[in-house]
Amino acid sequence: EDPSLERHFKGHRDAVTSVDFSLNKKQLASGSMDSCLMIWSMKPQMRAYRFMGHKDAVMCVQFSPSGHLVASGSRDKTVRLWIPSLKGESTVFKAHTATVRSVNFSSDGQSIVTASDDKTVKVWTVHRQKFLFSLSQHLNWVRCARFSPDGRLIVSSSDDKTVKLWDKTSRECIHSFCEHAGFVNHVDFHPSGTCIAAAGTDSTVKLWDVRMNRLLQHYQGNSVVNSLSFHPSGNYLVTASNDSTLKILDLLEGRLLYTLHGHQGPATCVAFSRSGDLFASGGSDEQVMVWKTNFDADYGDALKTQKSGSTVDGSHHTGSEMDSGIHHKKTKTQDSGRNHEQQEVEASLANTLEHIMGQLDVLTQTVSILEQRLTLTEDKLKECLENQQKIIQNKTN
Repeated sequence: EDPSLERHFKGHRDAVTSVDFSLNKKQLASGSMDSCLMIWSMKPQMRAYRFMGHKDAVMCVQFSPSGHLVASGSRDKTVRLWIPSLKGESTVFKAHTATVRSVNFSSDGQSIVTASDDKTVKVWTVHRQKFLFSLSQHLNWVRCARFSPDGRLIVSSSDDKTVKLWDKTSRECIHSFCEHAGFVNHVDFHPSGTCIAAAGTDSTVKLWDVRMNRLLQHYQGNSVVNSLSFHPSGNYLVTASNDSTLKILDLLEGRLLYTLHGHQGPATCVAFSRSGDLFASGGSDEQVMVWKTNFDADYGDALKTQKSGSTVDGSHHTGSEMDSGIHHKKTKTQDSGRNHEQQEVEASLANTLEHIMGQLDVLTQTVSILEQRLTLTEDKLKECLENQQKIIQNKTN
């Protein structure tokens, strides 16, 4: 089955710049040139939230791994953290001196990396809400920055036509990929963490191995590529282009699978859900679209094999084969023969898991609140000590 359009969200009053799903797929966040952040509910007839706070265009949005926070970056030079609920409260991070183009949580939810037109990449702590350090070797606007799945590396792409790989601990630039002929709009890590994909104004998508620093695959399109997203299985990549199309690339076969038409005007952003069965796109036509993936009924199995630790072996495949450790596909006939009981067991398992996830979410929230209280207590304590010092000083004077 081909990918199909599932939902259509209208509410933004200018070009959509960024889209992201929450962990449980119940919500979708989008940012727009209209300075607003929207949180859409995937349940029919549920109202959307419109968050106002940024003073200028919102360039990027992302849910935290737990789904309890949304980060956004704006042309107003700030980064904001939102609680995606009715009140829509947010806190502001200020350190960039120009437009913030990209925001990304580390997979443990503890850090954020941002990229800006001030030519820097910055790293922040989420709970302390403090700026930690800058990476500054790019010679032009930095369009995008992402953490590796294990959080040890950062990749960034820039209008200086390079993609840079950084070591988060040493804060050194380990490698610069200079093969792009144009600006590099978007970059991301493959789920395995072993390679990266970058999209550019030269209409290409390039994949590099970050262990060998060599080019693995090269897709030549005929229009500027604005955004890309890996399917969680690591087998597919979706791109959004200025010719208004979304393209699905099969990375194992090294070929274009689908070209999707939906947007009227440039497709600006695209993102798979964390389970891979949906993807969302945004365009300069002010629309947000949600698509059913459909094209690979076996991705559930692919994900299972990845989870069980059969990810990348150290071998280097030649040609356009990807290092994602998934080389067996089940035939569809085997699948349809599953008995009813098994499905029931699976359903109850899924419910239990969902319940546990819910409990975990509550715990995460509680911990985060406790951490915030701790911070407050620490600050109060510091204040008290400082006051005591002052009193003592006044007495001795």
